Order: sequence, then C-alpha cells, then structure tokens
Amino acid sequence: MKNGKIGIQMSTIKSTIAKLGVYDTMAACAQLGYHCMEVSQLPMTAENVDALRRASEDFKIQIAACSAALEPAKAPAGETLATDFDKIVNDCKTLGCSMLRIGMLPIHCMGSFEKSIDFAKRADEMAEKLAEQGIDLYYHNHHIEFVKYEGKYLLDIIRENTSRLGFELDTHWIHRGGEDPVPFIKKFAGRIRLLHLKDYRIGEFQMPEGPFDPKTFQTAFAGVVQFAELGQGSLKLKDCIEAGLEGGSEYFLIEQDDTYGLDPLESLKISRDYLYEIGYKDWF
Repeated sequence: MKNGKIGIQMSTIKSTIAKLGVYDTMAACAQLGYHCMEVSQLPMTAENVDALRRASEDFKIQIAACSAALEPAKAPAGETLATDFDKIVNDCKTLGCSMLRIGMLPIHCMGSFEKSIDFAKRADEMAEKLAEQGIDLYYHNHHIEFVKYEGKYLLDIIRENTSRLGFELDTHWIHRGGEDPVPFIKKFAGRIRLLHLKDYRIGEFQMPEGPFDPKTFQTAFAGVVQFAELGQGSLKLKDCIEAGLEGGSEYFLIEQDDTYGLDPLESLKISRDYLYEIGYKDWF
C-alpha cells in the first residue's frame, strides 16, 4: 500500500500568516519539513494566490485542496461556487490543485433537517459540475452532523443521499460527536481522499476570578474540552491514519483550531515529532 502525504490545514497558521505573510509563512513550514498544505481561511486575492503559487514552487509544497463555500449564506463567506465558479476553478488550476472542500454546514442550515439535506443535494450537483473541470468536491464535518434524525446521524444521511460529493472527515470532531473515529472512518471508505488529523484532550479547569457567576462558570467548565497537538491527547491517531489510508485517503492534514497561546509553528513541530515517532516520517 502506498504512503499518504502529511500536510497542514492553513487555518492552523492564520495568525502566523497575519504576521509574516503567505510566502514567508510557507517558507517557515517547509523548514519544519511540511511540503503539503490545504488552503483555508485565506482571502483568495490575486496577491495571495500568486504568493501561494510562488511558495509552492520555491519550497516544493503541494497544494492538496482549496476551500470554498457552496453559495452565499446569512453569514459572510466571501467567494462562493454559486457566484464565483470560474474564478475558483481557475485558482485551483493555477495552484495545481484537484480538490475543493466545503468547510462546514452553512449556519442557516444548522438545526434544520430539511435545509441540511437540500444543501447536500445542491453540493452533490456542484460536485458533478466541478468533476467536469477535473476537480473533486469534499465536505468537512464538525460535531453538529452527529445529531440524529429517526435514529441516524445527519452525516450518515448526507452520505446516503449523495454520490459524487466526498467527505473530509475530522478525527477530533468525530470523537466530540460521540463516535470512535476509527470505525467511523472505515464507513466512509472510497469517499475520503482528505482526512483531518486533530487530537482531543481535557485541559486543566481554571476557576474564573471574582464573584461566582453561573454563566462564566459554565463557559470555563465547557472550555476544558480542547484541541491538542498530535500525540498530546487521547485519540488513537495511528489507527485513524491507517483506517484512512485503507479507505482511500491520500492527504492527512494537521489542523488545530486553537493552540492556547502556543506559537502555531511550535505546535506543528510537536505534531511533526509525534508523527515521526510513530512511523510516518517518510510521509512528509
């Protein structure tokens, strides 16, 4: 069985990009040994697309996937496939990228079974249109898709009601949704060229200062559930990786939504060292 490719989800390094810019941030990531990236939470201006292209060429960094919303939503989403199809396709081709991913269920669909299924059907139709351009479309899950309707998870229902749309499963969010990521990943075999690697930990509870306030306490209590550097949490990441590889995953992308004050590059170094330790050094 061939190796996968380890990379970075760029939302992890958005604060670094804000300081250093796209090109220099990608240079720093290459120095850490990362040579694959998924573009997300980055305005796809002409300047940024050019910086991505140049850095990709100069530092031998593969752009595994770009991100795009399906259509305008109630919350600002920037470019969308419904309104900027040609531009998004051209950006992908400029970057040598054959995958697009939808980062989350639109806010206006959350809490509505009917709206969620309608969204999935439109995404599947868009996936057919993108396939004509040589681009595959994927949907990234969070925990909200683990709500049940008539005994089934919404994410499973979306899978059963689509055929062209692929899935970018996220190990942390599957666990937070109440499932073991390993068997859950196996259910999606054949539709998961992309997999997000993200660990899960319980941090130390910090009692808020000042007089006791129930709302402040509840926020602090819930806040102990944290994202973690790979190997610093409780997930069986090696088993997740192997399940993904067996199911057709090609790209294994490290994402950490919050590093809790730690420099994102240091966070990525910790995750890199763990992956080296468990046998994936040649995937970089």
